[in-house]
Amino acid sequence: MNVKPIFEDDGINYIYVMHQDIYMLAVSKRNSDATLVLLFLYSFIKVLEEYFERLEEESIRDNFVIIYELLDEVADFGYPQTTEAKVLMQYITQEGHKLHKANVQVPEAVTNKHPWRPEGIKYRRNEVFLDVIEKVNLLVGQNGTILRSEIDGSVQVNSLLSGMPELRLGLNDRLQFSDVGGRGQPRGMKTIEMEDVKFHKCVSLSRFESDRVISFVPPDGEFELLSYRLTTNIKPLFWIEAIVESHAHSRIEYLIKAKSQFKLRSVANDVKIIIPVPPDADSPKFRQSIGTVKYAPEKDAIIWSIKQFTGGKEYLMRAHFGLPSVTDEEVENITRPPIQVSFEIPYFTVSGIQVRYLKILERNERYTALPWVRYITRAGDYHVRTA
Repeated sequence: MNVKPIFEDDGINYIYVMHQDIYMLAVSKRNSDATLVLLFLYSFIKVLEEYFERLEEESIRDNFVIIYELLDEVADFGYPQTTEAKVLMQYITQEGHKLHKANVQVPEAVTNKHPWRPEGIKYRRNEVFLDVIEKVNLLVGQNGTILRSEIDGSVQVNSLLSGMPELRLGLNDRLQFSDVGGRGQPRGMKTIEMEDVKFHKCVSLSRFESDRVISFVPPDGEFELLSYRLTTNIKPLFWIEAIVESHAHSRIEYLIKAKSQFKLRSVANDVKIIIPVPPDADSPKFRQSIGTVKYAPEKDAIIWSIKQFTGGKEYLMRAHFGLPSVTDEEVENITRPPIQVSFEIPYFTVSGIQVRYLKILERNERYTALPWVRYITRAGDYHVRTA
């Protein structure tokens, strides 16, 4: 379907988004704010995913009645209303029963100051968990040049707090938010310039712009507080070298060297290095200095798995395959997809972002809450091209 997501035909404006195999379409006769409509469509998709886990054609067919009810609540006369799934779930349920209008009570959260958080939440143990998660996207060329270097980050929160608390989150002074109006940094301080910063709607933007404190009344449970992107030169956390020797009508041999280039005290967990091999390779033989190696014929790849990879270490793996049907000319023309690397490093961030403090204020309940902060770096699209 080669149609622009926003177009006009015969005086009608059409705005749509695609999610898997489903098109979500909004139409308007007026010159509506297209970004607002797109945001509403994506928010409605998230609501449906909260209700049905997976949003696909079958789930829409099976739940047409509840989707009709949800549409009636999330928009009124074409104007977006509440799109908080947890609030909607309080009075639009998936249980089959007749609704009597006299018995339907709209939750106070729909009309109060913080529509994303219902009143009267109680926990015996008050805690809030903060996860700073960064995904490293890296593409290394055949000659070792960094072709793409990017960090996708987010701060995930799991709020298990009673009442209507206000949280204040302070991040390190080196941060500079390029999209939210940056302020000058002290001279000589190396800054971290964050791009495409997106805050959850619970964040007070006016407070953030004035004193750089992230102040918010959190939704109950799990949510994404903010997301960001950094386009910067990243030193590869894993440096992969591959030597491939091909012999016509005979065999192909691989020598893979993997080196970790992060701090010695850090440890990467569940490291997987996926090396593509020709489709007709057979008779695999492996020798490695650590971990396990297996041949995955359904993926035409070798998977080298290392449970724990300490910083500053280097390991080798050798692989040998038979190639009975490949000629000299075909050997030279074999196209080799890039090597893929996946990993997870706890207690570590590439960007250097740090939580300086997390204050929890609840004026009515007056409880003591425990904040927990965790840092995780994961591989995103991490690829190394081979010669």
